[in-house]
Amino acid sequence: MNILGISGSLRQASFNTALLHAAQEVAPAGMNILIHRLHELPLFDQDVEEQGDPAPVTAFKEAIDNADGLLIACPEYNGGITGVLKNAVDWASRIGKARQTAVLTGKMVCIVGASPGITGTVRAQDALRLVLRRAGARTEPQGDVLVFQAHTKIIEGRLADERSREALGRHLQGFADRLSAEAKSY
Repeated sequence: MNILGISGSLRQASFNTALLHAAQEVAPAGMNILIHRLHELPLFDQDVEEQGDPAPVTAFKEAIDNADGLLIACPEYNGGITGVLKNAVDWASRIGKARQTAVLTGKMVCIVGASPGITGTVRAQDALRLVLRRAGARTEPQGDVLVFQAHTKIIEGRLADERSREALGRHLQGFADRLSAEAKSY
């Protein structure tokens, strides 16, 4: 099972990128999480799109297309999703010249998030679910993974809090179970 991990933060010491690395460590057997960085994606511009997707956009869309599901680590900025993450969803929601459907159409997405705040990323995760559903993706309905006060739980780039690691592992197992059940039904 190949899962594409996407962090909604570009920050080098991002809590959410650290959460993706922790997900790689606690993923259930058979789940491979490949992290795709968003640093090279240009801002969405329909004029650019009409000329053909730039190479970083093509690579991003291919990575999504080749994944069995997506794992998005969603930061919360000002009560919502980051511009970086919204931009990525905007590109992935577009059909482009070489496709029949957008790569997000029907794709199963699991959302997690880490924040220094006391509510984690609950508002951003809700906003991201809304945007993803509008883009045609299916968001996993299982409970949230909200790593709150992340600055006390992610130490030197590693999720050190055992309760958070266990919750993340359970969340990923639920996602794997859902993807497996769906694959069997086809």
